[in-house]
Amino acid sequence: MVNSLLRKIEGIVIRSIDYGESNKIITIYSQETGKIGLMARGAKKTNSRLSSISQLFTYGHFLYRSSKGLGTLTQGEIISSFRSIREDLFKTAYSAYIVELLDKLTEDKQPSASLFSLLYNTLHYINDDYDAEVLTFIFETKMLYVAGIAPQLDVCASCNQRRDRYLAFSVKEGGFLCSQCLQADRHSIKVSEATQKLLRLFMTLDLKRLGKISLKQETRAEIKEVLENYYETHSGLYLKSKRFLSQLDKFD
Repeated sequence: MVNSLLRKIEGIVIRSIDYGESNKIITIYSQETGKIGLMARGAKKTNSRLSSISQLFTYGHFLYRSSKGLGTLTQGEIISSFRSIREDLFKTAYSAYIVELLDKLTEDKQPSASLFSLLYNTLHYINDDYDAEVLTFIFETKMLYVAGIAPQLDVCASCNQRRDRYLAFSVKEGGFLCSQCLQADRHSIKVSEATQKLLRLFMTLDLKRLGKISLKQETRAEIKEVLENYYETHSGLYLKSKRFLSQLDKFD
């Protein structure tokens, strides 16, 4: 009877918080279960067999005892600790934002193979020294679909017509504006053709096929402005990791 309650999943720790003197409550995102919370008893103790498996960003196999409420982690086996992320402040900051964004925009126990793949590949590439900022842009763009607030990128957000050229992005209207509709939002953000192409690419890109992406500083600035303003206006999220990342960027 006890064995029937034991379950094994392969996942990534996206949140780890201290609980009491020696315990941790961890949140794992797995392909099998989606997001799930587990109690890791004694994990705060350095000699605990659950200490390393309960660290943020850890990718591994987790054996847990399920229940109606919070499950209990019984043992785990690390596949990857994403060590390079842990040893670099900037990589840690970007990765912390990525996992917090996923945590805030997903419900418990709603499996998604594509989301798990997105999470794993994003962390994997950051760990392997790919451009963390660009990877974060891609992750943010794709998560707009998950949040149900994806902007309109194929036609003008105001007149709903497909144009050869767009001049700006409107946070208010939720997409690009053509030359005839610029008056629809006087606070629209001017965006280059490169930025427009990249935002469309980020929406559909299979991250497994990611090559080296080199972005001009002006293009980075435009994409960052679009995504930050769009999330701020439409998502209702306040993320501590985002605030820290913004502060860190000033010293980059």
